[in-house]
Amino acid sequence: MFASSEVKEERTPRYGGGPHGLGDPDSYKLRKIEQNVVIPKIVRERAKYEKCSEENKVFGDCCLNTGFWMFYKCRKEVKGLNDCMAKWFVNEDFIKECRDQYLQERRQYRLTGIKKNAEVQKMKS
Repeated sequence: MFASSEVKEERTPRYGGGPHGLGDPDSYKLRKIEQNVVIPKIVRERAKYEKCSEENKVFGDCCLNTGFWMFYKCRKEVKGLNDCMAKWFVNEDFIKECRDQYLQERRQYRLTGIKKNAEVQKMKS
């Protein structure tokens, strides 16, 4: 075991720095969680509500009209929505656009310390 008189190595904060200690605003390096979870979520949400809005509306209307049997009766509509979303999920330009959007939002957060949702709520007040 280690003797209590040994000096422990001081570690620097992993993601510290920047004006609010939230990280370097000018860093474009992505962590694994950002790369594998956060950015795909942005891609999925933007594709669903921006790029495939018509298919999403058709599927939603079908679900409202059929009720409990929606999984059986709306197969064609859900297939259309999934096909549209799959097209955007592999589009490299769209993925890059979503990555750039995320990096810009993260940069703004690191500069100001204010999360995007807080900014939106502040504007509505």
